[in-house]
Amino acid sequence: MTKPTKTKAQTRKEIESQIESFIRQQGEIEQVEMGASGLQDGKYNTSHMGFIEPKKDRTPLNHIVAAIQQRKADKKQPAPKIKRNSGPKKKVIYDDFGEPIRYVWED
Repeated sequence: MTKPTKTKAQTRKEIESQIESFIRQQGEIEQVEMGASGLQDGKYNTSHMGFIEPKKDRTPLNHIVAAIQQRKADKKQPAPKIKRNSGPKKKVIYDDFGEPIRYVWED
């Protein structure tokens, strides 16, 4: 049995009721400029950015990549076609008007 999911209208109603209860408890809503919440002292907070750490050495995996590419190349090669001798073929001989006259067997 799965839990019934909320509709957008139900979610909006729930958020509005939470906002109203916050305001009733003497809460204040503060307006800030767009993008200002990501700034600390007027600058971006660089303590959580990933560019501070030194460059890490990478593990060479050239032999693994070469093995994978070789397996792909092996799969892509089609199996050689076997030429079968199907035996004689039946050929139709037509007259001048396009009507079949007889059949002849050819190798």
